Amino acid sequence: MPKSLLIVESPTKAKTLQKYLGGDIQVVSSKGHIKDLPKNELGVDLERDFAPKYVTILGKAKVIQDLKKAAAGIPEIYLGPDPDREGEAIAWHIAEVLGEKNHRFHRVLLLELTPKAIKEALAKPVKLNRPRCDSQQARRILDRLVGYQISPLLWQKVKTGLSAGRVQSVALRLVCDRERAIMAFVPEEYWTLDACLDAGAPPPFAAYLYKHKNKNVKPDSAVKVEKILDALEAAEFRVATIDTKPQRRHPAPPFITSSLQMEANRKLRFPPKRTMSLAQRLYEGKELGDEGPVGLITYMRSDSTRVSAEALDAVRTFIDQTYGGEHLPAAPNRFKSPKGAQEAHEAIRPTGVTRRPQDVKAYLSKDELALYELIWRRFVASQMTPAVFDLTTVDIAASDYLFRATASVLKFAGFTKVYQESRETEEAAGPEKFPPLAAGDVLQLRDFDPQQHFTKPPARFTEASLIKEMEVQGIGRPSTYATILTNLQDRLYVVKEKTALKPTEMGLVVSDLLVENFSDIMDPKFTAGLEDNLDRVAAGKIPWQELMRDFYGAFAQELNAARVGMRDVKTLPNGPTCPECGAKLAVRWGKNGEKFLGCAAYPKCRFSGDFSRNARGDIILPVPEPTSPGAPGEPPAQPFPVRGKPVVTGLPCPKCGKELLLRRGRLGEFLGCSGYPKCRFTQNFTRDAQGQVAPQDPEADAAYSCPREGCGGRLAKRRSRRGIFYGCSNYPKCDFTMNQPPQDKPCPRCQYPWLMKKGKKILCPRDECSFEETAAAVE
Repeated sequence: MPKSLLIVESPTKAKTLQKYLGGDIQVVSSKGHIKDLPKNELGVDLERDFAPKYVTILGKAKVIQDLKKAAAGIPEIYLGPDPDREGEAIAWHIAEVLGEKNHRFHRVLLLELTPKAIKEALAKPVKLNRPRCDSQQARRILDRLVGYQISPLLWQKVKTGLSAGRVQSVALRLVCDRERAIMAFVPEEYWTLDACLDAGAPPPFAAYLYKHKNKNVKPDSAVKVEKILDALEAAEFRVATIDTKPQRRHPAPPFITSSLQMEANRKLRFPPKRTMSLAQRLYEGKELGDEGPVGLITYMRSDSTRVSAEALDAVRTFIDQTYGGEHLPAAPNRFKSPKGAQEAHEAIRPTGVTRRPQDVKAYLSKDELALYELIWRRFVASQMTPAVFDLTTVDIAASDYLFRATASVLKFAGFTKVYQESRETEEAAGPEKFPPLAAGDVLQLRDFDPQQHFTKPPARFTEASLIKEMEVQGIGRPSTYATILTNLQDRLYVVKEKTALKPTEMGLVVSDLLVENFSDIMDPKFTAGLEDNLDRVAAGKIPWQELMRDFYGAFAQELNAARVGMRDVKTLPNGPTCPECGAKLAVRWGKNGEKFLGCAAYPKCRFSGDFSRNARGDIILPVPEPTSPGAPGEPPAQPFPVRGKPVVTGLPCPKCGKELLLRRGRLGEFLGCSGYPKCRFTQNFTRDAQGQVAPQDPEADAAYSCPREGCGGRLAKRRSRRGIFYGCSNYPKCDFTMNQPPQDKPCPRCQYPWLMKKGKKILCPRDECSFEETAAAVE
């Protein structure tokens, strides 16, 4: 029988630890939390100082039974869930169910899963940290009080199934406020003027208009630009000053949770949830052939940039041996951690710097390898010397005007040999170098390049920039960012357009209602203050019940007021009536977050329809022109195009002859056969000037034949929820599809009339032909 028991929260982590510890210590897993607040009730006793009512999570009774069986007869129990507040709560709940009668509990903080770190953690266990557990409990109760008491109001006033969250709703407000700033933005015209100059030796270069009579100049109209051009018509362009100075660019610190999520989003296009899932796998251990499971990175929920002395020594030795002494600073680089960081943690780094990405490539998935390489390169670069650039600024005088050109030349790569941090906005590119220049040189003007511009509205948040904004404002904590962003998108409050986050109409409505009725909850400063108080609870400075009492008094008042005064966005007191039964219409929400009108007499009347609003906000029902006049006193032949109800077109289906109907799907309107599901014919359509529907010519987008042998179909542009693709017109008999448009070049090998692009390669679409080249080679 083993002498002691180590309980962790993850089966993978348990497997990695058991490999290192052998048979003296048995390692088992709780498979995450074993207790939580109940799902079907509030689970918080407001009359007993916010006492939580914990229940065993569904499916965890067997886990608890197995833990008790494993702990039987073993006095020394080591609790090793993750070294954060969530892990502390798991450890407390495990200790509670096992009981202290026959056990002594020790808390071990496993910051990395390496033999040395594991032995040190077991040799120096700590006591269970009640304040950290209380902080997690307070956060859980706060989230439950807000979510379970505000969400029913949204069900009543907007749509059943909606949810509000203490931090989630503030993040939604940030996105909605940015969208409204974009909508309210009024662009202003401005012009830039570049002079294309020649010094008599290559290369020619451009200088931008900088000053007029020692004042910055930014023309705001074409008229002003013309005046400047007239003044410069006979001007001599002479080099006034040349200034060259070295510029040092220092490496970024090793990753913390927030910067890892941001950088993985920018460089790898990983959503934060994906990043954290991959990082969890790398931390808990991956099978590396004969080595068995190995933890490849340190704990991935960290807000500290601290690096252990041992890791610093290892990376400095690696840099010296791999890149040379000129890339190694005289002393280790030190970085300041964010305010309130838990300095007991380390930055996110590889557990062994000599384990290079190429060494583990065979054992990791593509995404795991990409994230590991990102972490590895960032850590190595963080301890290298700065990059050095020569920044040259040339000022050129022309009459009363001054033009300026700058060039930056890399003199020493430093850390950029390994890694370069990405940025939200690209820096404007200047010339790489100047021709030989000296003060007083006269330059030849080749041409002017005036360009009209308009100021741009603030950019929509990306997942990376929203995390940055939340971090700056102190909203939430790095460990919660991934969940917050996932929830906003899963609940269709926010959709992603390419990489930008755009609020849906439902998201805007929900945000407005919450801001109107819960000013404290929706105030970023108030939310940040709560986070600071949760940190104080974790530090043992205030009891968690005090935080709850301070919060709930004001919140209960706002909650009671909202129950009476929150606007009901479903009702239309002065709106139009149902065109089918005369009852009132109500605003409804579809499953994809879209708004429509529905009859208040539902389910007796099933009318539904789209709508728009005029400048005053009044609801307008769109009424199209009839396709043919009806008999006197009868409605037009083409009925009102109500939501969810097909519109008769009078057009025949080309496959079965039945009538085509105008239908509406997730991606908009389309023509579909009335014989569905027996006939599945669908087709895009166009409207003429009178609004009449006509089938779209399939040959318009089907100039290329299907490459499948004997098919005879044509490729047509189609649309799915994932975007545009090209598919065979003989679907479902032929299922050939491709994402990229056909390349209008014949195959050099078999002379097939077109090629297809796949990633960075150009291929022949015929299975019988093996032609393949890189895109650059063909283009």
